[in-house]
Amino acid sequence: QVQLVESGGGLVQAGGSLRLSCAASGRTSSSYNMGWFRQTPEKEREFVATISRSASTSYYTDSVKGRFTISRDNAKNTVYLQMNSLKPEDTAIYYCAATSALGLTKSSGRYEYWGQGTQVTVSS
Repeated sequence: QVQLVESGGGLVQAGGSLRLSCAASGRTSSSYNMGWFRQTPEKEREFVATISRSASTSYYTDSVKGRFTISRDNAKNTVYLQMNSLKPEDTAIYYCAATSALGLTKSSGRYEYWGQGTQVTVSS
C-alpha cells in the first residue's frame, strides 16, 4: 500500500507556472505507474498525465501537451507535474494517483491509490 500527498498548488495568473509534487510513503512509488488527474465541480475527474515506473514513458491529454511535463524521482519517492503557460481552464483540484497496472492507463478506475488533492487556480 502507498500513501500519496500532493503539494504545490496555488493561485497564479494566466501564462504563469506551477510545479506540483506528489510524495509517496509506504510501498515505494517505483512499484507503480503514476498519474495526475484533475477535477472541477462542473466536470468528472479528468486524466492529465501518466508516467511509467522507470520514467521512460509518459502520456498526456491533448489539452496539456507542450505545456505540462510529468516526471518522477524514484530515489525521493516523488512525482512532479510541471505546469507552464497556464490557462484559466486549467483551474481544478489536481490529484496524484498510483496504479499497479502493467501498462500506462488514463482510466481513473485503474488507479488504486489517490492523494487528497491540491487546488490550482489560474486567474485571467
